Amino acid sequence: MASVTPRPRLLFLCQTLPYPPDGGVWIRTYHVLRLLSRAFDITALCFERAATAGPGTDWSVATGPGALGQFAHVEVFAIPQKRSRSRFVWDHLRSIVTARVYTRYLYDSRAFRRRVSELLRTHAFDLVHVDSLDLAAYLPSFRDIPVVCVHHDIESILLRRRAAIDPRWWQRWYLRLQARLMHRVERRWCERLGLNITMSEADRAALTRVAPAARIAVVANGVDLEEFAPAAEGGVGVAFVGGTTPFPNLDALDYFCAEILPYLRTSVPNVPVRWIGRASPEQRRDYRDRFGVELTGYVDDVRPFMREAACHIVPLRTGGGTRLKILNSWAMGRPVVATALGCEGLEAVDNENILIRDRPAAFAAAVVSVLERQALARRLGEQGRATVERAYSWDAIGEQLIAQYRNVRHATSSDSFARFPSTGIRVVR
Repeated sequence: MASVTPRPRLLFLCQTLPYPPDGGVWIRTYHVLRLLSRAFDITALCFERAATAGPGTDWSVATGPGALGQFAHVEVFAIPQKRSRSRFVWDHLRSIVTARVYTRYLYDSRAFRRRVSELLRTHAFDLVHVDSLDLAAYLPSFRDIPVVCVHHDIESILLRRRAAIDPRWWQRWYLRLQARLMHRVERRWCERLGLNITMSEADRAALTRVAPAARIAVVANGVDLEEFAPAAEGGVGVAFVGGTTPFPNLDALDYFCAEILPYLRTSVPNVPVRWIGRASPEQRRDYRDRFGVELTGYVDDVRPFMREAACHIVPLRTGGGTRLKILNSWAMGRPVVATALGCEGLEAVDNENILIRDRPAAFAAAVVSVLERQALARRLGEQGRATVERAYSWDAIGEQLIAQYRNVRHATSSDSFARFPSTGIRVVR
């Protein structure tokens, strides 16, 4: 009787529970966990969602481990400051006084650290996945195990971008400080890791400038082509997908309402505008009364709202990584108008699969063109769908993602790291 070779073991550390997969980092991490489970036996230690994740975070803790149990053994840990205002303030003060990045203290958990140590004593892991350098304080535990670290964006750059547009002097000062401290973490750790994964070539280039000798794989974000199937033509008005809690989304909302919407309503006076995602009751009332913009609040399924809009917009001025919201819009065959930063890192080609405009008047004019020119809207939607079918299918990305992790596990020198020239993944040394 032939013996069965046990599957390699992967320890998966995550700064946020990726369930439900209802936005940004949660969608990506959910699919990465799902794909890696095809090749690895996974133990996942996840922090709960932060308070800024909006309502339902306690529900996600209660249901997440069971829902994710088909992919991994999942354990969830509290974020110490989430229920303690004094701990929240103390963490920020410690960061300033000790000149250590704030996230070191945000995710400083005795229970999490104790569980990592226990697992390393009792299990022989072949590989460790760390879902963000926010968990860099735990990296010294893995002296003899190769580590793959995901960079959802280059955090030091994101912090500098936010500082550049924040109107409050003290916030600008603090964000610049955090950018310097995170840059120090990136410089210290990225060259020591078995592999760094970025979302785009732009992020790869940025990380290379920080850590020239780092091993880096570009692993594009993906989209579920069946879940986000093409929608029927038509729809009314414009829509943005994303809650108001992440600063880049809230800034985009304020920028759109103050700078772009007046131009848009000059041409299309009664155009409906909808912001799809988490928002407080106060925000929903405020933007409705001041600008006539509908904020939906949290919705379980964004797709019906996406189908109802004739044009999807991404007027981002800050942030990092790549935008799953654009991939989802493309997959549904919806035309998209975005800023250059909003579509950064994607295979976005102006006037082919997207319209890219940075000045408010030009952005509004592009939206008007989509609303009034059915042939243009159809062509942008068709080309967007073709782009994701070719380059951004999760299943296509998954095959090469697994190969990368296996390669890291077996690598004994930099020469062992294969190059994958096909879509989605490329390793750079």
